Amino acid sequence: MTTVGSQDTTGAMTRDELKELACLGFSADLVMQSFCHTAAYPKPVDVKLHHSLPEFFTTRGGVSLRPGDGVIHSWLNRMLMPDTVGTGGDSHTRFPIGISFPAGSGLVAFAAALGVMPLDMPESVLVRFKGEMQPGVTLRDLVNAIPYTAIQQGLMTVAKEGKKNVFNGRILEIEGLPDLKVEQAFELSDASAERSAAACTVRLNKEPIIEYLQSNVTLLKWMIANGYEDQRTLGRRIEAMEAWIKNPQLLEPDADAEYAAVIEIDLAAIKEPILACPNDPDDVKLLSAVAGTAIDEVFIGSCMTNIGHYRAAGKVLEQVANVPTKLWIAPPTKMDMRQLTEEGYYAIFGKAGARTEMPGCSLCMGNQARVADGATVVSTSTRNFPNRLGKGANVYLSSAELAAVAAMVGKIPTVAEYMEAVKGLQPMAGDIYRYLNFDQIPEYEEVAKKVIPIRAA
Repeated sequence: MTTVGSQDTTGAMTRDELKELACLGFSADLVMQSFCHTAAYPKPVDVKLHHSLPEFFTTRGGVSLRPGDGVIHSWLNRMLMPDTVGTGGDSHTRFPIGISFPAGSGLVAFAAALGVMPLDMPESVLVRFKGEMQPGVTLRDLVNAIPYTAIQQGLMTVAKEGKKNVFNGRILEIEGLPDLKVEQAFELSDASAERSAAACTVRLNKEPIIEYLQSNVTLLKWMIANGYEDQRTLGRRIEAMEAWIKNPQLLEPDADAEYAAVIEIDLAAIKEPILACPNDPDDVKLLSAVAGTAIDEVFIGSCMTNIGHYRAAGKVLEQVANVPTKLWIAPPTKMDMRQLTEEGYYAIFGKAGARTEMPGCSLCMGNQARVADGATVVSTSTRNFPNRLGKGANVYLSSAELAAVAAMVGKIPTVAEYMEAVKGLQPMAGDIYRYLNFDQIPEYEEVAKKVIPIRAA
């Protein structure tokens, strides 16, 4: 296990289990602790944990984030090495490069302490995309196209009784989108948790991975300059990234690989958004099937989002004031929040009457802020299980673009209304879906130039 993540709702249990293992130093190359689930509205017990847990991890060579930094996945993904294996104490630990197997707090402690974890390798299901994305269709629609197609092919059912799910316990391998940015690939791998897959891997070209690692080297140096610990661990990971960039090698599937199933999805056949309906992430339907439903609240946030989603939502909302719904905005990291503020998007959100939350999980977990009892909601969050976002809430899962349109019109729009609202947004357009390349941002670049990572075994 080269990369191990621990988050705050299970971090105390992982700490106690590390004590049971008499762990005084981590054997896994990089172990990270976050505080994304409890930072926004901490209880006294959370505040105590915020003060005590960082030192426990850093004195053992781990890396500790700070309350308010944001979602662990958005940060931990920045630490990854290609074609390596990791784990984490959150079901959405789904690396966009390499592969990860989420685990309970005990196995996370074991992996961190010993650097290894027992695995029974499952079969794989191959999802192969082909063709070109159509206007108005987003990556979130491709996420929902996976269960939609599986249902059409008889490989998945929605009903719980006698439920069929070809992805359950298997690895989801995704091909056909090799030029995705790594942040975009995570949107696909993240959602494999909702498919009940054991893990997910996305086959990417070298170029987006090199671009990502170059950016991350700068971010890690910025972290060292700003006092994040353990500096030796961060320095070791910087050296590993720089070495890989000089000689980039990626694993490839065997030509004769056998799969439990192969699902092909023609992008040209996806002509409208696809949503997950209340309250089951597998219950996916076309926009045209649910249009007109009145919406009370909209949440744009969670680890399923990145900075591009907020720009896209801002473009939809920039001509409106005081939307008729309660609109929540919670970017995944403080870096996203700052950049969006500098670009004027927070002014747009404010004019629209949005409630902006501290970067972190926010409504997605439902253990901090909550929607009103019985509310009907459109959300970009990971899952919509009953009562998760609010008591008796009926939650649709969609793209940020569709969520913004729903906030603007107070209902799930028709296909025509949606297409009109997003007509200026091209799929994957570089001006909107532009990511934080820290090596090209002066604030980070100048600091990074002054940092010489500490060499450590």
